Amino acid sequence: MTDTDTKAKLLDAAKPHVPFDGWSETTFRAATEEAGIAPGLARAVFPRGAVDLALAFHEQGDREMLRRLEEADMSDMRFRDKVALAVRLRLEAVEDKELVRRGMTLFALPNHAADGARALWRTADRIWTALGDSSDDVNWYTKRATLSGVYGSTVLYWLGDDSEDHARTWAFLDRRIADVMQFEKIKAQARDNRLVAGLMKGPFAFLGRIRSPKGEQHTGMPGRWNERG
Repeated sequence: MTDTDTKAKLLDAAKPHVPFDGWSETTFRAATEEAGIAPGLARAVFPRGAVDLALAFHEQGDREMLRRLEEADMSDMRFRDKVALAVRLRLEAVEDKELVRRGMTLFALPNHAADGARALWRTADRIWTALGDSSDDVNWYTKRATLSGVYGSTVLYWLGDDSEDHARTWAFLDRRIADVMQFEKIKAQARDNRLVAGLMKGPFAFLGRIRSPKGEQHTGMPGRWNERG
């Protein structure tokens, strides 16, 4: 088996245990045994055990979302509706809410919070990239940060939503995206206002030097500084 096959087999074996034992070492060991994977090989593909299993589950959901997005007809949709659809498809890719709930419990722990934040950021990045975002300045960051907030709050709402077909969640999502669009409108108006633009000339110039990490390898916070502005 390839590493990809091994990971998939371990993840499938782990899922039934997660609602009872969480994304834990107990779950990881049970999955290893039931999948018939040698412990050394299981640890080689998932060095941190259950934490890497939980991240693999999140990645699996992202891939399914992207697959569904590719199949969706969005030709007549407003951009805000495309974003809402992507978030909805991401949540609908989850087969069991308890797997997400247990994941949020894991990534709420201080020693795993950074892993959870990176996973959330990657989801937002994948959505923007799939929808054709071409920004290469500070907007690259603000779009992903904003969508991360929208997605994170929607997940929390979704976990507690027992309405039919999660109707209340989708209404909540629409309100959050409406808030974001209003914020973007205010930003544009501020840039077009001569008085505000004058007062913010310095900050705008500073932000204008920030570039996205596209096509580059970085350590730490992604991005680069353009000295020429």
